[in-house]
Amino acid sequence: MTLGRDSNGRDVDAFALEGPDTKREEETDTSTEGEERNKLAYCVTDVPPWYLCIILGIQHCLTAFGGIIAIPLILSGGLCLQYDGLTQSHLISTIFFVSGICTLLQVTFGVRLPILQGGTFTLLVPSLAMLSTPEWTCPAWTQNASLVNTSSPEFIEVWQSRMRALQGSIMVGSLFQVFVGFSGLIGFFMRFIGPLTIAPTISLIGLSLFDSAGTKAGHQWGISGMTTVLIILFSQYLRHIPVPFPTFSKEKRLHTTRVYIFQILPVLLGITLPWLICYILTICDVFPTEPNQYGHLARTDVKGDVVSRAPWITFPYPGQWGLPTVSLAGVVGILAGVISSMIESVGDYHACARLSGAPPPPKHAINRGIGIEGLGCLLAGAWGTGNGTTSYSENVGALGITKVGSRMVIIAGAVLLVAIGVFGKVAAIFTTIPSPVIGGMFLVMFGVIAAAGVSNLQYVDMNSSRNIFIFGFSMFCGLVIPNWMFKNTTAIATGVIALDQVLTVLLTTSMFVGGFLGFILDNTIPGSKLERGIVAWNKAHKEDSSNTLESGDVYDLPFGITSYLSSSSWLRYVPFCPPGEPDSLDGADTDALESKQRRGHQRPSQVLVAVA
Repeated sequence: MTLGRDSNGRDVDAFALEGPDTKREEETDTSTEGEERNKLAYCVTDVPPWYLCIILGIQHCLTAFGGIIAIPLILSGGLCLQYDGLTQSHLISTIFFVSGICTLLQVTFGVRLPILQGGTFTLLVPSLAMLSTPEWTCPAWTQNASLVNTSSPEFIEVWQSRMRALQGSIMVGSLFQVFVGFSGLIGFFMRFIGPLTIAPTISLIGLSLFDSAGTKAGHQWGISGMTTVLIILFSQYLRHIPVPFPTFSKEKRLHTTRVYIFQILPVLLGITLPWLICYILTICDVFPTEPNQYGHLARTDVKGDVVSRAPWITFPYPGQWGLPTVSLAGVVGILAGVISSMIESVGDYHACARLSGAPPPPKHAINRGIGIEGLGCLLAGAWGTGNGTTSYSENVGALGITKVGSRMVIIAGAVLLVAIGVFGKVAAIFTTIPSPVIGGMFLVMFGVIAAAGVSNLQYVDMNSSRNIFIFGFSMFCGLVIPNWMFKNTTAIATGVIALDQVLTVLLTTSMFVGGFLGFILDNTIPGSKLERGIVAWNKAHKEDSSNTLESGDVYDLPFGITSYLSSSSWLRYVPFCPPGEPDSLDGADTDALESKQRRGHQRPSQVLVAVA
């Protein structure tokens, strides 16, 4: 027989069968390697050094940057603000400010996991559908830059009336989310909602925005193409390539540290370089100066002196655009987006718990999280962002990159978001991003959203003709029906104006059409839970890896509120209140977990490198 060598250099019989002891040793080695690879530098309840909190908080802000600023820039078209850069900067300041406030509420009193809150595309689609109805269609003169006087009372009333209607609809719709969360009904709804409902709903969010992406990218395809190529290059091809950065420490003095900068900031780098190139080409007058010529919107001075006119300090406040009004059609459309946002957030909570070393979130924590998100949408509507708030999946993924699951990092990021919202000049700078650069970013971003929805089908048996029919039919109708409705806006005439508006908004909202059909068909056509993907989907959301903390340490309310509430026995029946006696682990498990926690801690200098 020939002899070989194992991974440790020992001679082994190349043809020997593996015995039980050999298998056990290999399993132990594998589990140890996996544990070392997945260990956390800081768990959810740990407090890293202040400078590390600031650095990682900045990274979380930059990770959410693309999604946060994209929403007001898209919404500005429906609000007739495409030529009013100063008001766009106010909207950006407001959404940053409210995102920071909602994040603080969520981390402190909500689900209490390190999860960032920000604007949501699930409310953007029904908002645009509402603003496209005949009642709220922008006047023709607002589409001509030469006819728009941004300081005239007539123009101000045009966009503020639309914003107030949007605010009222979001505020009323968010009350439903508050009720579902704090009443504990989210668990009841999740029994009937599976991957075949989620997949078309999320996918159609991205697919329905193709017109917005194509319009902005088409203003200068060279610039938008360069933006898309750079984002793809940084996020896909160069993400595993480290870049040396000079670093100073007492031990090593001046030395270089390798940071995976392309993996951390692909979107920011991908739009900054084309933005700078557009600025240089604008100075050199390469792009045409006539508004009607191709390529004019690639100039960085299209919106005039918006940066110089923007105030240094601005304080967004509730009702800053006037008293909100309520539209029944808008409320019904927003409800479709709110339901989608709730379902997505429940999945984010479980993913965040796994990546931050926390136990799976208990029911009371999930109920509080959904309720606080509803409260966040209510605040966003009151402040006038034109949108709501939801948990950001991108930032949940960042926890897995940095191996820092501390919620103090997210609190630092939330404070930074509030600060950005207060400094008006910062938001004004973002409005100078040329339209083709934004279009190039949208090509990537909306494509990823569409693919994220399709990824839910991994839990479903796609060899089943039943499931193929449900998904295909839901997706196709979600594209066809809204497209026909946009071309025939007066087709629905029941004689009741309010009912006409409700049906028009719902049937022009692609995510509602696809999600509703998927929900009805999935729950009425016979099929087992295994075939429908319900079993695998629930298992993926509930399984946890390497818990390091007891549930009460993570999810109980702060400032001694839990201890105070536990004195009243009847409060244990309140869906969002923690139980009086938190579940504890047995002694052996606790010792093992404490040992795991001690091994997980790293020095702050190591964590700075782990940001990549």
